[in-house]
Amino acid sequence: MNLPPAMFYLLAICRMTCPAQLETASSRVHTQQYHHWQNLSRRMGEQARYGMVAQAEDVQGCDTLVYFWTKNKPEVQFQLQNLLSLLPVGCDVFVVGENRSGVRSAEGMMESWVKLEKIDSARRCGLYHGRLDKQPEFDASTFGHQYQLDGLTIHTLPGVFSRDGLDSGSALLLSTFTPHTKGKVLDMGCGAGVIAASLPARSPKVRLWLCDVHAAAIEASKATLAANGIEGEVFASNVFSDVTGRFDMIISNPPFHEGTQTSLDAAQALIRGAVKHLNTGGELRIVANTFLPYPQALDEAFGSHEVIAQTGRFKVLPCRLWSRCQNALRVFPAVNCFAGLKTLLFTAIVSARRNSC
Repeated sequence: MNLPPAMFYLLAICRMTCPAQLETASSRVHTQQYHHWQNLSRRMGEQARYGMVAQAEDVQGCDTLVYFWTKNKPEVQFQLQNLLSLLPVGCDVFVVGENRSGVRSAEGMMESWVKLEKIDSARRCGLYHGRLDKQPEFDASTFGHQYQLDGLTIHTLPGVFSRDGLDSGSALLLSTFTPHTKGKVLDMGCGAGVIAASLPARSPKVRLWLCDVHAAAIEASKATLAANGIEGEVFASNVFSDVTGRFDMIISNPPFHEGTQTSLDAAQALIRGAVKHLNTGGELRIVANTFLPYPQALDEAFGSHEVIAQTGRFKVLPCRLWSRCQNALRVFPAVNCFAGLKTLLFTAIVSARRNSC
């Protein structure tokens, strides 16, 4: 398993590889990340829970919290207030995280509920411990945020990408859509649903599907569609793990970070899997930072790619699935194909002559 340094650090001092493998009488895990839940649930079954908000039954009987600090402070605030509001006073609280993710602010953030002390550090990570003195009040609805975009109301939540407004990459991607876009459209890694929600105003005939791994993104996208009277199906999926059927267009501003680590896994899986989930003539259209090596992956999967919009930081890359055979042939230059064909024919003729002698 690929673990961030904080988890490796905890492995070194607690002899574990993840929360699922603590040597305890009983362990439970709550995560907002669908791909983490998929991995953990295979070993833990119903003891691993996925969702935006932890419920009382998720922590029932627990007397210790081990919290892995993320780099997103509003997300940390949401999750800790949620969990600590459910746990009993006096329970042990461990917080572990990378220094660069901001874990050193844990003591100040939690001082009203837990007096944390740093008990160890290594690999540029810190481990903190304390006991819950007071349960915080928690109301999930107070963490919501919204902004206006071209007459649309966009709902966001802590941890959702581009929470405070439309990011430059998504804005560039939106600028490339024309009024005649139609058919089934899948927004992969939908975030707050801003890209998908912007399409019907341009192209009323589109039908929308939105998916993401982050439970907060799922809830935010549902709220965005509802607020604007837009129909669409929103669901959790680890890239294509829960996607069924084929689409006329797949759109995405794919993530390239897993916590503080750079990771191209999701984008690479998106590019490879899109070929299997597009109708003939369908299109994958992504926006990416100019320095990311997606063109090669697109060429390997589709045979070629275009650049239809570009700034100093971002570019929009569309690829069309003409047919599975045609896209496979487009990978090879025509001259090489003909050269191979001539060699094959020559070999067959020579072989036939030899057999006739």
